[in-house]
Amino acid sequence: MTRTLLLAISAAFVVLVTPVIRAQATPGVSGQDLSKYRQFQLGMSLATVAGQADISAEARVIHRRPELIQDLMWLPAPSHVPGASTQGDSARKVLFSFYNDQLFRIVVTYDRERTEGLTAEDVVEAISATYGPPMVPVTGNKPTSAPAGVASDKLLAYWEDSHYSLSLFQSSYLSAFGLVVLSKRLDTLARVATVEAILLDEQEAPQREIERQQSQTEESRVKHETARRVNKATFRP
Repeated sequence: MTRTLLLAISAAFVVLVTPVIRAQATPGVSGQDLSKYRQFQLGMSLATVAGQADISAEARVIHRRPELIQDLMWLPAPSHVPGASTQGDSARKVLFSFYNDQLFRIVVTYDRERTEGLTAEDVVEAISATYGPPMVPVTGNKPTSAPAGVASDKLLAYWEDSHYSLSLFQSSYLSAFGLVVLSKRLDTLARVATVEAILLDEQEAPQREIERQQSQTEESRVKHETARRVNKATFRP
């Protein structure tokens, strides 16, 4: 993707999402707290999330600049792991994403064995018990504000207020159920930062290639000189 196009996308995205960033807090359609998933609160630090999940805080760095974006994976204990509950956890994996050490998105993928036989209506009903009635019924169309991350999957239900959103979807791959919980403000900032990071990488790619070639040339020279000294000292005609 060209630099001009990336800049255009970044600028357009900022314009489109500015009203969301500036929106004042208003109750969600259900009146429930949409900023939490289980014990995890959007906005938490990486260390706090890792502590809550009882996992290492060693996250994968997605981008270091212009803003720090990281992912942290949590694999809840399945039923066959010693010490786990008898039935196991319904979630197979949970991906936490952070923007400058603030949790902005949670993507939950549910275990197929633990959801086997459940209909879409069953899962929507279970989620609604926590978050209230969805804004989009099982047969509804995807709202324009739904996160792009589930664009290729089937949206089953959607909850939102002015600051947060939840999307229940069914993956087009293996038909697994999943849930996306995000902070609209932080997600917006993370998307813009990602575009800018790609721009920076593209701009600096030629110089990095020159430096890489120079480094290889220097390493080759040093290796050649070292071999020459060793072999010259031991060579016998």
